[in-house]
Amino acid sequence: MTDRCNFRCTYCMPFDHYDWIDKREILTYEEICRVVRLAVPLGVRKIRLTGGEPLLRRDLPDLVRQLSGIGGIEDIALTTNGSRLGEMAPALRSAGLKRINVSIDSLDPERFKRITKRGDLDEVLKGLFAARDAGLKPVKINAVIERGVNEDDILDLVAFGREHGFVIRFIEYMDVGTANAWRLERTVPKKEILERINARFPLEPAGREGGNAPAVDYAFRDGKGTVGIVASVTEPFCGTCSRGRLTADGRLVTCLFSRTGHDLKARLRSGAGDDEIRQWMEAVWSGRTDRFSAERLQAIRSPDGYDPEKHDKIEMITLGG
Repeated sequence: MTDRCNFRCTYCMPFDHYDWIDKREILTYEEICRVVRLAVPLGVRKIRLTGGEPLLRRDLPDLVRQLSGIGGIEDIALTTNGSRLGEMAPALRSAGLKRINVSIDSLDPERFKRITKRGDLDEVLKGLFAARDAGLKPVKINAVIERGVNEDDILDLVAFGREHGFVIRFIEYMDVGTANAWRLERTVPKKEILERINARFPLEPAGREGGNAPAVDYAFRDGKGTVGIVASVTEPFCGTCSRGRLTADGRLVTCLFSRTGHDLKARLRSGAGDDEIRQWMEAVWSGRTDRFSAERLQAIRSPDGYDPEKHDKIEMITLGG
C-alpha cells in the first residue's frame, strides 16, 4: 500500500526520518487490483490492506470498492493506526471493507505517546468506536507487548475489549526488519501473557481461525468474547502459514521475515500478459521454503544463540503487517 506513516512506533519504524520510496515506484490501485484478479485463480480469497499507514493513501475507499468487486474475493480487511479512522470509517464500510485491526499498545495516554512518538490516543479511540458504529465487524485491537514498556497494559486492554466488544490480539515483540534493534529479552512470551490474563479472566483454548490464522484464540469462560495471541517467536507457525505479501513497491514476499522479495512490478510494467504473470506468481509461491521463525527458535535454543544483527530483513513499513 504505502511505506508512509504519521506515527513512529518504537517497534516498527523508530527513526524520525526515512528515505521514502519514490511515489512513481509505488503500485497504483489499478496494478494492485490486477494482481488480486490474477491471484484469485491461485486460491486467494482474503485481502488485508496494511502499510505504513494505509489511510494515508488518497481515495482509499475507491481501492476497497474496486477490490470488493473482484469475483472470488470474500473478505477485505485493513490494519491501521486509527489516527484517521474517525473520518474514514463510514466510507470504508460503504465501499466494502468488512473488518479492521487498530494498533493500540497502551490505554495510558502518556505511554501511548512514548510508544508512537506522535500519536494522540483520544483520536485513535474515536476512530476505534467509529469503526464499530459504522458496522465493521469484528473490530480488533492489536497490541505489541514489549518487556519494560507495556506489559502492565495487558489486563487493562483485555478489560477494555470485554467492556466494549472489541477483540484483543496480543503480539509477541519480534524482529521484523532491523530498525527496531530487537533483543529476545524484550519479548514477553505467549505463556506469560496467558498467565496474566487467565489469573483475572479465566480462559479456555479456541484454536486458530480457519486452522491457519496467525493468532491462537482463547475464549473467556464467562462467554464475554475471545482474545488472540500471535506468538511467532516462542511458538512458530511456519508450517501452516498461507500469507503472501505485496510490498508498496511491488515485490511479492513469501515470508514476514524475508530478506528480499520477488519483483512483480517489473512484470506488471513491462507488458507481460496475465497468463505469464500468473504462472510466475504460482512458481514463486510453490517454490517457497520459508521457515524463518522456526529456524530462529532453533537458533535461540542452540549453544550459540540467535544474533538478529546477522539477519537483514525487509522493514515493516515497506513489507506491511
